Amino acid sequence: MLDLEKLKFRKLDKNEVKTLVNWAKEEGWNPGKYDFEVFWSTDPDGFYGFHFSDKLIAAGAVISYHGEFGFMGLFIVHPDYRGQGIGSKLWYLRRDILLKRLKEGASIGMDGVVDMQPFYQKGGFKIAFRDERYECIGKDAEIDQNVSQYSSDDFNEILEYDTKCFGFERSDFLSNWLEIPTSETFKYIHEGEILGYATIRKVDSGFKIGPLFANDEKIAEELYKACLKHAIGQPVYLDIPTVNRGAVELVKKYQATYVFECARMYYGKIPQTPVDKVYGITTFELG
Repeated sequence: MLDLEKLKFRKLDKNEVKTLVNWAKEEGWNPGKYDFEVFWSTDPDGFYGFHFSDKLIAAGAVISYHGEFGFMGLFIVHPDYRGQGIGSKLWYLRRDILLKRLKEGASIGMDGVVDMQPFYQKGGFKIAFRDERYECIGKDAEIDQNVSQYSSDDFNEILEYDTKCFGFERSDFLSNWLEIPTSETFKYIHEGEILGYATIRKVDSGFKIGPLFANDEKIAEELYKACLKHAIGQPVYLDIPTVNRGAVELVKKYQATYVFECARMYYGKIPQTPVDKVYGITTFELG
């Protein structure tokens, strides 16, 4: 057993964030090759962990979106150091340091796996809804003429739409997320107005869609089809909030297979975001 008093709690550097994402890969979380670059660029002050003899042994994200909203994710204790109370101690330290990084009254979000939800609830988090991951195989499809590929000229309009759906401005994240080399972003435009968008990126196994934001089910389906066409013959994963019945019907229609679930949980007031427009959450790591 380690002496917990000998552990050093400190901020991670960029290489350590890369290590943390590699741990996530080993845990089967299926991240993308460039995810750590985006995570780091979003908030370089947003990753903390325990070190023992200058070696990282446990860590997680404590992301601040301009002090308006926080998100806790990427919480991993290295397998060699589990079962010693390290994770519990680290989790509370992370929660408390994130609260200090946020404005008074700001909420914190997280996506908690089923087994850990009672622990998170003891730490002040409340379940808002369930998220479920579904797998579908990419295939060819006829795409609506209103769907087109994103270009950098669209960024301000996409950011404005994303802010409405996500609930908080996240330009530092989005400017990098939309430019991942192994990704493609599709937008749905009608009469000059963006009514939805979706990003699909290559991950360790297959592809992940996230986010998939849309004004209605028809638009969501067209964007989903565009993503599936981008990854023909490959596994494609989508994480849906089950409170959005349109999202549930979408994965049913395409006979997607249930993979696992977690729960979106919040510390503080539950943000009044338009979940009916969220057909696929962005990431379990950063919200």
